[in-house]
Amino acid sequence: MEVRAPDDFDGAFEAARRQRPDALITVEDPLTVTYRQRVADFTAEQQLPSLHGVREFAAAGGLMSYGASLADLFQRAAGYVDKILRGAKPADLPVQQPSKFELVINLKTAKALGLTVPLTLQASAEEVIE
Repeated sequence: MEVRAPDDFDGAFEAARRQRPDALITVEDPLTVTYRQRVADFTAEQQLPSLHGVREFAAAGGLMSYGASLADLFQRAAGYVDKILRGAKPADLPVQQPSKFELVINLKTAKALGLTVPLTLQASAEEVIE
């Protein structure tokens, strides 16, 4: 399902209702992150397990998320801004890859879906929402 603007969500959700998928995986971008609560509400209404790339989706009610920590990325970006403001040339700064990843599991959602999350998976999560 493709969404490029806020008005696209209704059509995408209707297509998903017709197709009856077994789960939903989102691709995070500014649009989907901004409308994460709509996505979480849709997956709850449709009883769809969902996997996301940022913790904010699990906090909104998605089943789980695994991906780079946005807080860490923003903090590192602030360091680059500081260096540039102090005179560093952007082209001289090294390209960095994310280094901190987070697994967040929403047990309230798992319970609502009738799913059991193994204790070993819960133990490896940075956050478990109960």
